Order: sequence, then C-alpha cells, then structure tokens
Amino acid sequence: MAVCPLDYRYGREVMRRIFSEEGRIERMLRVEAALAIAHARVGNIPKSYANIIAERANLDNVKVERIKEIEAEIKHDVMALVKALSEVCGEAGKYVHLGATSNDIIDTATALQIKEAMQILRKDLVMLLQTMIGMAERYRGTIMLGRTHGQAAIPITFGLKMAVYASEFLRHLQRLDEALPRIITGKMSGAVGTGASFGSKALEVQRAVMEELGLAEEMASTQIVGRDRYIELVCLIANMATSVEKVGTEIRNLQRTEISEVMEAFDIEKQVGSSTMAHKKNPILAENICGLCRVIRGFITPMMECGILWHERDLTNSSAERFIIPHVLILIDDVLTKLNKLLSNLVVFEDRMRENVRAAGDIIMAEAAIMALVEKGLGRQEAHEIVRRCAMRAQDTGTSLLRALMEQEVVTSVMEKEELETILRPENYLGVKDEIIDSVIKCVKEYCGM
Repeated sequence: MAVCPLDYRYGREVMRRIFSEEGRIERMLRVEAALAIAHARVGNIPKSYANIIAERANLDNVKVERIKEIEAEIKHDVMALVKALSEVCGEAGKYVHLGATSNDIIDTATALQIKEAMQILRKDLVMLLQTMIGMAERYRGTIMLGRTHGQAAIPITFGLKMAVYASEFLRHLQRLDEALPRIITGKMSGAVGTGASFGSKALEVQRAVMEELGLAEEMASTQIVGRDRYIELVCLIANMATSVEKVGTEIRNLQRTEISEVMEAFDIEKQVGSSTMAHKKNPILAENICGLCRVIRGFITPMMECGILWHERDLTNSSAERFIIPHVLILIDDVLTKLNKLLSNLVVFEDRMRENVRAAGDIIMAEAAIMALVEKGLGRQEAHEIVRRCAMRAQDTGTSLLRALMEQEVVTSVMEKEELETILRPENYLGVKDEIIDSVIKCVKEYCGM
C-alpha cells in the first residue's frame, strides 16, 4: 500500500528509480565490488576473488528478498547485504566488505545516487534555460507593466522578464557545476576515519575505490562523509526551488482575472477547472509547483541538524537522510520539468499587456518626465518634486500627467507639448532592454553549449 505521494503522484520515474530500494541496494553492491577490486589492486586479496565478487555484486545474483530475510533476523541492513553477497561468492565471500564500516558503503553509494540525480538536474536546467531564452527573444518587444509593491511602476517587456529569470537559472546551473565535486564524495576509511582496518595501504584503497566509481574522495572523515556536503546539496536545491516558485508565483499573479496577461494552457475540450464553478481555468500547474517548492525548502532545517552528531558519529542522521535526500532530488526534478512545461505552453496575451499599460495612463511615465527635466537643466531633486506634485494632482483629479505638467510654467519654459508627449510614450522608455536580453541569451548559449 503506497503512503508517500512520491510513490503515486509526484516525481518522474527516472529519478524515483535512482532512489528506490532496489536502486539503493544496486549502488551499495557496486561499492562492495569497487572495494574488492581496490583491495586486489593494492595486493591485499587475490585478483581472482575480487573478480568473482565484482561479477556477483548485482541484483541478478543478490536478491532483495534474501537481503530482507537476513535483515529480519540480524537487524542490520548493511550486514544483511554483505551476508547475501558473500553467500553467492563462494570462497571469495570471505573478502566481501573487508576493512569497511557500514557508512563506507552507504555514503559512497549515496554519492553515486546524487551524482546520477545531479546529471538529470543539469539537463533539466539546460532545457529550462533554452525555453526561457526562447521566450526572451520572442517577447523582447512585448510591452507590459513593470510592477513594484503590486503597483504599476514603469514599462518593461515580457522578454526582459524572461531574461531576468534565465540569468537567475544560469547561476543555478553554475552553482550546480561548482558544487558537484564537493558533493559527490565517498569514503573508505573505516569505523572512525583512521583507515586502521585497511592497513598501511588505506589511502591507496580509498583512492582506488573512488577512481573506480568516478567519485571524489573524502580528505578526512569520521565514520561518515562530512555532512556539510549534504547541507550544501540541500541548500542548493532549496535555492533552485525558491526561484522556481518565484516564477510560478508570477505566472499565477499575471493570470489573475483583473490582470489576465498570461494563462496556463487549458484543454477546453476535456479539462475541468472546478467541481462546481464550470467557468474556472485555474493555474493548477503553477500552484502545484509552488506547493512542492515549499516542501523542498522545509528539508533545510532537518538536514542542518544532521550535521550535528556526537563524537565521530551517532545514528540520528540516518533515518532523517533517508527522507531528505531522495525527496529533495525527486521533487526538484519534478518542479523543474513542470516549470518547463508550464512556460513552453504558456498562453501570452500581448494585447492585454499593452491594454494594461494604456489603462494605467501616462502616470507610469513620471520617471521619464523627471529624467527629461534634468536633461533640460533642472536639478534632480527639483525635477522630482515638480513631477511628484503633478502626479499626485493627476491621480486625485483623474487627469493626465501630461496635462498636469503642461500647467507648470517651469516645464513649459523648457519643452513643448509635442516633445513631452514623445517622452511620455511607454515604447520610448525601455532603456537598454535589447542589450540586456542579448547579453543573457549569449551567456546562456555559451555556457550551455547551445
């Protein structure tokens, strides 16, 4: 009976498979195989025995059911795996797990899981960035209201909004690449990190294991890999989730009835928006994304707590990490792919964006008026106060900013009405948005090799 929503509602199969019970056991067996090969390489055990262990260390030979059967008796999951593997290795079985402690196997297997998951996340980010820069290009000239504090500010374009998002997710991709060598780290140094059980060639054994598996090796450890690495992973993913939710929240806001500038794709032939309000077209995908991002960020605190352990290690981190690491990686993959789907199919109402700019009136061009007056020789503070008073009057009386400004002799003495009309046109006050968009597109393409 499935209980966790990851089992039946959220997450993609490709990521769930990595963190499934079978996926975890399969990677633990790979670590046991790499350990045997490393021992043989440094001359600790016969190569022929190492080859047998490596050949048998897979789920075709070591059955999950047998591991569970042994664990039910001895109450130790790693030792159950070791015994099950030893059983199928014959005489070579006496060398299985030689010198290792449980977390040599667990943490190194976790590093393998994280490595594979991060490779998937990297593809997710590149795909999302491709979508975002495509939208930045497509809507580079689509004028819309910029909003601060929920109020109309000055004009921007929808393409510039997408470029801003793309620059943020490019940084996430860069962070992922920078953090990966620190995060995908394994250890093979025994019960408290001294390597005593591996003898004089302990460092050689550890290095050989990690080279075999394509992982970095812990420089100095206790019984476990330093949890600052996992903390960095969870914080990195939480940071991504914050950006994902930010975009999702913006889509939800822009889909509000009174704004109506974008809308999630909606299948009008089949899709149901509400069980009672038949007219509804709700932003359910964006809302789903936002909810899951909050779950991801909720794992930051327990992961931080897992870094605080007694002496060389206690077991308080183990149960927590079994939840934390799979959940954050499965969910971040889920929301990244959903955000890409949301944006790829987003309905953009360009006419409505322009209409909202028009409806806001020329009051939104107050800053442009200030800058124009400064160019005519007024001091910045003086120009600001003149425009501020005119803007307040225009709002109170329902008139235009143009009219309020033209009633000021200090304004009419330095510019004609036609010149001021040109200054107050939204399309004339978009700054260097094209240069910004082009710069983001170029950086994304260069970094991602597009």
